[in-house]
Amino acid sequence: MTSRERFQRMFEHREADRVPIIDSPWGATIERWHREGMPDDVSFVDYFDLDHVAGIGVDISPRYPVAVLEETEEYVVHTSSYGVTMRDWKHAGGVPEFLDFTIRDPESWAEAKARMTPTSDRIDWAHLQRNYKGWRDRGAWIQGHLWFGFDITHSWTVGTERVLTALVEQPEWMQDIFSHFLEVNIALLDQVWDAGYTFDAVTWPDDMGFKHNQFFSRATYRRLLKPVHQRAIEWAHSRGVKACLHSCGDINPFVPELVELGLDSLNPLEVKAGMDPVALKAKFGDRLVLHGGINAVLWDDLELIEDEIRRVLPIVKENGGYVFSSDHSIPSTVSLEGFRHIVALARELGSYA
Repeated sequence: MTSRERFQRMFEHREADRVPIIDSPWGATIERWHREGMPDDVSFVDYFDLDHVAGIGVDISPRYPVAVLEETEEYVVHTSSYGVTMRDWKHAGGVPEFLDFTIRDPESWAEAKARMTPTSDRIDWAHLQRNYKGWRDRGAWIQGHLWFGFDITHSWTVGTERVLTALVEQPEWMQDIFSHFLEVNIALLDQVWDAGYTFDAVTWPDDMGFKHNQFFSRATYRRLLKPVHQRAIEWAHSRGVKACLHSCGDINPFVPELVELGLDSLNPLEVKAGMDPVALKAKFGDRLVLHGGINAVLWDDLELIEDEIRRVLPIVKENGGYVFSSDHSIPSTVSLEGFRHIVALARELGSYA
């Protein structure tokens, strides 16, 4: 079967030849695998014969100037098109360190908002022309990327403390950011779709939890975020495609809300934060595709991770509706041979033969 056929079966909650197997190593993990023998000119997806997933993204940013401010052997400090100054570490996994923000209040947001318009030049048409046919010919699962919500706003645009305060004191400002990001994104993906570059799903990141807790209450979720999540899901379904959410941390209180909205898939099911893929399968497995839930903390201990996969995978794969991956990103403590062993075990236990 092709990757697309496997994913389609999972979203239909039907068995395939096996579950899809994908993952996302940190850059430092890729560096390690190259040192341990993976060729530089081969992607890790092809090297391990994982399932192929392609993404179509667009530029919704305010297009602030991008520049490198400082570079050392260890890090790069640079600005982003969203007006954020950040430090990216070169040889360590993890998200950037966010240092400063251009958008800090409703006034600076109004200036940024005026710069965010869905013009055709925000789509990389040349990239689509070069790659789209190849994606379809090889049977890749193609995802349209959305970029909106709490996580995008607090980490990549405005700042965490500022956004958490604004959720309470300036909710209209937050609603406007969430909504405008999504509407510009949808308008651009509409152009992509109407030009013949269709996709199988849309996906967006919106981390709403941390270890055993959430950044805000269920009441706040219902008031400020749920309406834009609903808008994204309804738009995806109007195009006949699936809606997939990536949300790290413990988001247990929000899962029933998301299922009620018709969300099709949830990732990464972060075990160390308090998510339980087996319990989620029992409660929502007939309506929600579970993606992930294999505890990344254990991946560098082959005995422990093998026991975990043997415990979890046979249950979560039942009747389809599961995509195999770690419950976050693959850390650099995982060796090339260790990952090879994990993939082989996932193929064995994820088979429906």
